[in-house]
Amino acid sequence: MTESAETPVIAIHDLHKSYGSLEVLKGVDLLAPRGHVVSLIGSSGSGKSTLLRCCNLLEDSQQGEIRFEGEPVRWKGQGLGRHPADRAQVTRMRTNLSMVFQQFNLWSHLTILQNVMEAPVTVMKRDPKEVEIKAREYLAKVGIADKADAWPAMLSGGQQQRAAIARALCMEPRALLFDEPTSALDPELEQEVIKVIKALADEGRTMILVTHDMKLAADVSDHVIFLHLGKIEEQGPPAALFGAPKTDRLRGFLSAGSH
Repeated sequence: MTESAETPVIAIHDLHKSYGSLEVLKGVDLLAPRGHVVSLIGSSGSGKSTLLRCCNLLEDSQQGEIRFEGEPVRWKGQGLGRHPADRAQVTRMRTNLSMVFQQFNLWSHLTILQNVMEAPVTVMKRDPKEVEIKAREYLAKVGIADKADAWPAMLSGGQQQRAAIARALCMEPRALLFDEPTSALDPELEQEVIKVIKALADEGRTMILVTHDMKLAADVSDHVIFLHLGKIEEQGPPAALFGAPKTDRLRGFLSAGSH
């Protein structure tokens, strides 16, 4: 596995994804260089979240190549029967690609600290004492150190999402994947989470962000991809996409007031 700074953390080429006869991704390319933030924007149904889930191998794709730090995913079968050939490879890659979901996905029967510690201890077999120190550091980083012993139901949506980000960070991944991390939140709680995401971007973390928040995409991204009906309609630096969109579709999407 190559580790050079030039090797993208994630590289996807000609990715196709179908659900039965419905083709959701129609030959998509994506590069996430080390230390870069890539945002995926587009209308509902454009394939953004599906692409993110394919990055993390939560979804099987039917065609195309996925490389993680230069290492290609090995496949067996073809078309709708295509699956990763090596489960150990999938587990190793997935532990290095931490996902933050729209609906937080915290375990309700575990405290916030236990939620953050769970995967490093059970999946990665790390020493619980060392993990607890790290977990408390990450909870402090996202501003909820005082909530370590609380249950998820006792937290606001913004606090739960920040706990989910701390949980993702505690895996110490090579890249963070965010799937609409603010869309389930009220506007004032949204700002708490946006502040954390901006701080992570400023640290130079590799991130892929699916978002409906164009201001967030403009503020944190190195590269923005506009998806339409499963294809990349337009892509480039945020200043170009938001300042001088080339296609009618992107102009229409931006002017429709997708906040």
